[in-house]
Amino acid sequence: MKIIVPMAGRGSRLRPHTLTVPKPLIPIAGKPIVQRLVEDIAGVVDEPIDEIAFVIGKDFGSAVEEQLENIATSLNAKASIYIQDQPLGTGHAIMSAEPSLSGPAVIAYADTLFKADFSIEKDTEAMIWVKQVDNPSAYGVVNLNDKGHIIDLVEKAENPISDLAVIGIYYFKDVAVLKDQLQAVLDENLIRGGEYQINDGIEKMKAKGTIFKPGQVDEWMDCGNKTVTVETNKRILEHLKSSEEKLISDHIEIHNSEVTEPCFIGDGVKLINAKIGPHVSLGKGTMVKDSKITNSLIQENTEIKNASLDNAMIGNFVKYNGNYTSVSIGDYSVLE
Repeated sequence: MKIIVPMAGRGSRLRPHTLTVPKPLIPIAGKPIVQRLVEDIAGVVDEPIDEIAFVIGKDFGSAVEEQLENIATSLNAKASIYIQDQPLGTGHAIMSAEPSLSGPAVIAYADTLFKADFSIEKDTEAMIWVKQVDNPSAYGVVNLNDKGHIIDLVEKAENPISDLAVIGIYYFKDVAVLKDQLQAVLDENLIRGGEYQINDGIEKMKAKGTIFKPGQVDEWMDCGNKTVTVETNKRILEHLKSSEEKLISDHIEIHNSEVTEPCFIGDGVKLINAKIGPHVSLGKGTMVKDSKITNSLIQENTEIKNASLDNAMIGNFVKYNGNYTSVSIGDYSVLE
């Protein structure tokens, strides 16, 4: 099984945090979003993952490529790195990984996390993961026939055909079939909103008889902006309470401080006269002094002093000394 991860977008809605780090590499509860995504997929498909193909932007750099290779290695998979040189949509991004588009594969966009418990049936040709939502007009949605097969796929309609939203994860028994139809989309220059879309390749597959089944997830967590990313951190920490994943490092210093779990606390964190948690992630090397932090996401090597933070997101190598509460501060910022 392969996983194809289009992740070339920087994540403009999550700025300033994505000015220095691509959104899929923002840590959630101590692990990058994209790592949690591929680990969750590996758990759902219940098959060995032999290759993970990452489609990145041309300005991501060698450090990002090395990090992605390490993520693939952690799942005993080969890493393939492809560059999408122009932001021409989901179909174009997938075709940027053309050499890897063969055999069974999951395609997953790296800005969403999910929880699900099901297996892919052996006779399934293709699958689109969906989640029932309260505001379907904000999403692409699917409609099912009486056999439970997907017959319609509509993007952000004013009058939605259903409340089953597409979450951006797809399975193909042979992804080469999608490749052929996306190549036809490119050859026909079939552009919507200035981009080539995966949906047009899917529609061509359906027209040729491919049956798409829905794969429903129990929980869908977005990482699109600061508020929902902090909320996703909270929900992931809640899920991890009963898992075997270690959340609090053995290599931290605590002086006159309290930690209310669940929290993630990385290596080398120092807590001095601090109250931390619940639902706080502190990246490695961070120091918190004379402060109270709840429901917040703090990255690595940051100093927090004299603060009372809730619903906050703070980047790497930040120095923050103040009494603001709900803040969003990017990497290398200083507020003293």
